[in-house]
Amino acid sequence: MSAPEKLGLILTGGGARVAYQVGVLKAIAEFLPRHAHNPFPIICGTSSGSLNAVTLAVNARFFRKGVQYLLNIWKNSHVDHVYRTDPVGVLTNSARWFAGLILSSMGIDKLKQVSLLDNSPMVTLLETTLPYEKIQENIDAGIQENIDAGYLYALSITASGYGSGCSVTFYQGVEEIPSWKRTHRLGIPTKIELKHLLASSAIPFIFPAVLINREYFGDGSMRQLAPVSSALHLGATRVLIIGLGNREGEKIRSEMCDYPSLAQIAGHVMDSIFLDSLKVDVERVQRINHSIGMLSEDAQQQINWRHVDVLVIEPSQPIEKIAERYAMHLPWTIRFLLRGIGAMRRSGANLVSYLLFEKNFCRAMIELGYQDALKQKQEILDFINPREKAAESLPQ
Repeated sequence: MSAPEKLGLILTGGGARVAYQVGVLKAIAEFLPRHAHNPFPIICGTSSGSLNAVTLAVNARFFRKGVQYLLNIWKNSHVDHVYRTDPVGVLTNSARWFAGLILSSMGIDKLKQVSLLDNSPMVTLLETTLPYEKIQENIDAGIQENIDAGYLYALSITASGYGSGCSVTFYQGVEEIPSWKRTHRLGIPTKIELKHLLASSAIPFIFPAVLINREYFGDGSMRQLAPVSSALHLGATRVLIIGLGNREGEKIRSEMCDYPSLAQIAGHVMDSIFLDSLKVDVERVQRINHSIGMLSEDAQQQINWRHVDVLVIEPSQPIEKIAERYAMHLPWTIRFLLRGIGAMRRSGANLVSYLLFEKNFCRAMIELGYQDALKQKQEILDFINPREKAAESLPQ
């Protein structure tokens, strides 16, 4: 007898861009009955997508309630809810960061626990807005209750270890899920806590690393060579991915002869961290699915491979162009800091999109995600409920 199918949800990282995920989730919640339970037994979050993942996991009993929490957070988002924007905080932190770089180049190690921006407000945001008690200690209670009640099979948060160089997936789930170890990839059972969210969303250079179990961790999108694999290790047989890359592949380009600004280079690096690995991994899964389809059932059982259905929902419009419209909504201190590296020019809009935690930009991203999901309504419903689709195809 085959094991029951489990649908996995992968929420990727991308700074402020992840507001797009909330729009998609809003549409999915409307597609389902009003009091529906969480349709995704396995939820995987990375970077700022981990905030969305944990909120859904805590509210697995009432999916729409979890989505509403996310809407409240992102529709009312401000940059100073995530990182300090006051003149003292910005200038002091950035000055220490640049001084640390200079001193480090001279062999004087003064870069410890210094980042370009101070994300201490994010701790307050998580403590006050997420729907669970005693988040300072752990959020195990709400998650574990849903696991024990059968509303959730597993939740994972991925972070990157600076010491080991490994992409580490911290997960909380049913007892029978085994840990795993692959090349530069680990799966470790634990109780998901606030520190895991902060570590997973610690964008390199911009936000400080977080200490977990004697190792400092940074953004989970770094070195995450196989973003889909965590869901598969946790038992997912089908995976819905809400990505943040541009579906059309369109990019804002300056003249080819122009030397790239520091912001343009940084935006390119951000894309390579947050977007490229997912596209490569999805292509890999599709190739494996094609290969499996050419084998007999006996051969498939011998090699222990299985077909994995994947549905990817991505923005239908270039996020850079949306960010360009709202860049001036950033506080003057952040605009001043970003202008120095060319980020306030059109070519730097890509970098700005990762830092633009302002409600107008976030609301535009939510609306884009909502409209994109509406256009794929039947495809999404068929993916979430494949049995209903199969029943409709049977002769009457």
